[in-house]
Amino acid sequence: MLIKGDDPGTALLLAAAPANKSRLVDAASVLPGLAAVAPAVLAGTAAATVVELADPVDPQTVLTRIRAVAAAPGPLFLYVAGQLHLDGKQHQVHLALARTTPASLRYTALPWAWLAHELQVRAPGTTTVLVDLVCDPTAWERGAQDGLALGPGVLLYGRAAPAPRRQVATPDYLKTYAEVWRGGARPSLAELHAYAADRAGHDNARYLALDGTPSGGGAGPVQAPPVPGAAPVPVQAPPVPAVQSDPHPAILAAAQAGRHGEAASMAAVWESEAMRTYGPGSLEAVHWLEVRADLARLALEPARSCELWMAAAQARLARHQSTDDTDVQAAVDRAHHQWEQLRDPDRARSLGPALVTLRRQVAGRRRGALEAVQRRIEQLEAVPAAGR
Repeated sequence: MLIKGDDPGTALLLAAAPANKSRLVDAASVLPGLAAVAPAVLAGTAAATVVELADPVDPQTVLTRIRAVAAAPGPLFLYVAGQLHLDGKQHQVHLALARTTPASLRYTALPWAWLAHELQVRAPGTTTVLVDLVCDPTAWERGAQDGLALGPGVLLYGRAAPAPRRQVATPDYLKTYAEVWRGGARPSLAELHAYAADRAGHDNARYLALDGTPSGGGAGPVQAPPVPGAAPVPVQAPPVPAVQSDPHPAILAAAQAGRHGEAASMAAVWESEAMRTYGPGSLEAVHWLEVRADLARLALEPARSCELWMAAAQARLARHQSTDDTDVQAAVDRAHHQWEQLRDPDRARSLGPALVTLRRQVAGRRRGALEAVQRRIEQLEAVPAAGR
């Protein structure tokens, strides 16, 4: 994503949501991940400045910050997580701030039009805005998510979704950006947008890819993976640069620090890249499948780890590796071990038949392994229904 040019870039991280019962999204939860990304990556330039606004209170203060970064000569990247509302009189889109309530919306929230206006002073093609937004019911019903274009020359990628019922949403779309970048991959924004959209899910969400080109008074779609509405996303795995440091230490460090979701996401990105480059059944892809299996073990998810180790064993057998191959045996043995850690009888029963099939092919280095699996399955089946 590195942009050539002499001027340093600027990244503005804006996460805003009401600090009251009107709160629909935990917007600020995205900031630690983004703040841990190198400024040069966030701004796409060799040198960069990062400005962070966490749950700001006053719209005029936010406007002043936006105006200041918009005046900078280099590339500008805005990362916006929050929630959208429509005011009852003029039906304009507003980004809620910390003190925003339905009654005070016009005075305590940031009008989206203010953001669009400030960005129009910039040279076309120098501004990129990445958004992860939740719409309140009225804003969603009246199509606020379709009115987010920021004018000519402003590139916009993002997600707008209806507010979930009975829970506070999380900015998973932008969190995926942070996880991928922290894992060392540097895909293009178009590819990363498609990958993040796929990870975040498509239930009623609208995914935006607008290049700011006038088209009937609106903004035209970027010629990249299009993601309209809830349609399936044609995800392409993010490409890895030709020169890349070993990602394994960063992944292991995240897992050991308890950031298991982040570690799993990084490994999944590298697995996708291996599949794209070398093929789904390649040793490179199988390696990352096994990394994910071990990460699930570290996360104390034995069912997931068992599934992944069985998938790895099946992938190696599909490559015509022999049943006495060390790697094949190790994968089956590890799947067996994780299955034995399961304390949920139903989950153990559901995974048992696949493990039996593998054990019949791969006896492993442990004598009586097949019989041990069959014996436990019989014991599980004997558990009274009331105890299940």
